[in-house]
Amino acid sequence: MFRFPFGKKKEEKAEIVYDPALYEPVLRCSICNGEQVAGFRNRETKQFTEICLIHNEAELENFLHRYGLSEIRKEY
Repeated sequence: MFRFPFGKKKEEKAEIVYDPALYEPVLRCSICNGEQVAGFRNRETKQFTEICLIHNEAELENFLHRYGLSEIRKEY
């Protein structure tokens, strides 16, 4: 097996700048396993950009606080 001498280069995700005119905050919820992913949906293209996986209420509050949001729409 070939190994990289210095490890694999990790992809860095660019932090999205939240602009309410361009993006809508969305919490995507799975019906079957309850997984929740917070992110933003582009209002024009409807493309969803995942920001973080939500495991508990504290992580959701942290996401809301980081982007200055008071509420978020759930999408199933």
